[in-house]
Amino acid sequence: MQCSLCNSESVAFLKYNGSHLCEKHFTKFFQKRVNLEFRNELKIRNPIRIGVALSGGKDSSVALFETHRIFGKRPDVDIVAVTIDESIKSYRPETIKAAQSLTRKLGVEHRILKIEDNFHTTMDIVSEGGKLAPCSYCGVFRRKLINSAGIDDDLDYMVTGLNLDDTVQSMMMNIARGDITRMGRMGPHNTTKEGLVPRLQPLRKISEKEVMLYAILQGIEFSHAVCPYADRAIRNEFRESIDKWEERSPGTKYSILNSFDKIKALMPSEQEEKMGKCKICGSPTPGDICKSCSFEQELKTWT
Repeated sequence: MQCSLCNSESVAFLKYNGSHLCEKHFTKFFQKRVNLEFRNELKIRNPIRIGVALSGGKDSSVALFETHRIFGKRPDVDIVAVTIDESIKSYRPETIKAAQSLTRKLGVEHRILKIEDNFHTTMDIVSEGGKLAPCSYCGVFRRKLINSAGIDDDLDYMVTGLNLDDTVQSMMMNIARGDITRMGRMGPHNTTKEGLVPRLQPLRKISEKEVMLYAILQGIEFSHAVCPYADRAIRNEFRESIDKWEERSPGTKYSILNSFDKIKALMPSEQEEKMGKCKICGSPTPGDICKSCSFEQELKTWT
C-alpha cells in the first residue's frame, strides 16, 4: 500500500483518519503532535530543569528521546532522567540496562532510585503478601519517588511516557470508581503547588502502537521486558474493553480524551485541592498520612 501523501511504501495505516503513511510522513506526523503538546503544556520563561521518568520501556524511552530532540540543544533547558528500581529480579535489571544505554547515547544525566532503599521492601516481596495487587503499591511508591527526585533535583517539570491508551484507561478506571477528585489530579499540569512537581505528557494523544512504531523507525533502544505482575492489574480489563470499542469505532479513544479535556477545568485538580502535610514524611496529602506512608505501615505488619 502506498502512502496517502506520496508514492512511497506505507509503514502505518491510521484507521481513525483513514490515512496510509510512509516512514517520512509518519515521523513528521508523530513529531508534529509531540511538538504541539509540549507547546500547549510547557511555558519556558527562564532557564528550567526538566525531568523524564524513564522506565526503559518503549513509551518512556520515546518520551526522553523526544524531550531531548526538542530541548537537548537549548542552553536554557537541562534534562534529567529518573528511573525507579522496584527490584523485580526477572524484569527490572533488563530495563535499567536499556535506560542507561539510552541516557549515555543522548548524553543525559541519569538518576536511579530504589524502592527498597526508601520503603524497605521490594515488589517481589509485596507480591507475596500484600492485601492489594502489587501494581497498587508499586504505582504509589513510584509516584512518590519520582516526585521526591524532582524536588531534590530542583526540577521544574517531570515528563512521563503516558500514551493515549494509558490516559484513556486511567480516565475510565476513575469514572468506574466514581473518583472525580483523582481524575482531576491527572496530568498534564499547568499550575504548581509546593511539594509537587508538575507533570507533562507529550505522548498523551499518540496511541501505544504508534509509539512502538516510532521507536522502531528511529532506532530508539528500549526494553521489551514485561513486568511479571502486570497480568494481575485490573487495568487489563479496561484495556481490553476500550480496545474493542476502538476496533468497532475508530477514533473512540480520541473522543474520550477530548471529552475529558473539555470537562477537566470543572474538576478539582491536585494543585487546587486543599493539601496538608503527611505527619510521617511531610509530603503533600489531602489526609493526615499520605498513601505511600500508609502502605509502608501496612506492609510492616506482615514482613
